[in-house]
Amino acid sequence: MSGHSKFANIKHKKEKNDAAKGKIFTIIGREIAIAVKEGGADPANNSKLRDVIAKAKANNMPNDTIDRGIKKAAGDIGSVNYERVTYEGYGPGGIAIIVEALTDNKNRTAANVRSAFTKGGGSIGTQGCVSYMFDEKGQIIIDKEECDMDADDLMMLALDAGAEDFSEEEDSFEILTSPDDFSAVRSSLEEQGIPMASADVTMIPQNYVELTDEAALGQLQRTLDLLDEDDDVQAVFTNLAD
Repeated sequence: MSGHSKFANIKHKKEKNDAAKGKIFTIIGREIAIAVKEGGADPANNSKLRDVIAKAKANNMPNDTIDRGIKKAAGDIGSVNYERVTYEGYGPGGIAIIVEALTDNKNRTAANVRSAFTKGGGSIGTQGCVSYMFDEKGQIIIDKEECDMDADDLMMLALDAGAEDFSEEEDSFEILTSPDDFSAVRSSLEEQGIPMASADVTMIPQNYVELTDEAALGQLQRTLDLLDEDDDVQAVFTNLAD
């Protein structure tokens, strides 16, 4: 258990996304395209696609929009040319930042990401310069208000499905899995009707860093805002303490 609420962070992110649904829908649309290209258009035979569909539904993407995205990706499978790229670097105060992107133009994306770091007083580093400070994990967040199941029963259900860890926060439960077991655990919870506020493979810091200087916090937020506005950027992870 940790001293901060992960669900509060999720809700905050959702509120930001609700104000810019076009951005999150663009992100998920690209993830659908990549999932279909890599594993086919049938969710029954494509666990990555099932995970993206669950993510889409958690973000209130309409079913017909999801279906259209799958059909479009299946029809254009030869023209889906997005590449996964990852950038690592430091923000003000030595805050570690990892940026994951899906792009059809690596030069454009690299320039935009570098600009976001520079404008916020940070710097891009080499591959691996900060990722060693993070662990890649499947993370499922469950809102206590939405879940009727007893905490012990939920924990046993998650662990039996293959989860590595279960923790209880003030307003949520957090379930962690290995990346390889994420799909199976998420599917098992979904089959049991467990509502998930968030379910994704993410990068979790091994240690969090406090940043108390207001000017540095402002600079860091500028970088994060610029990255958030970039359609190529899929996810941003930092080790900033809440």
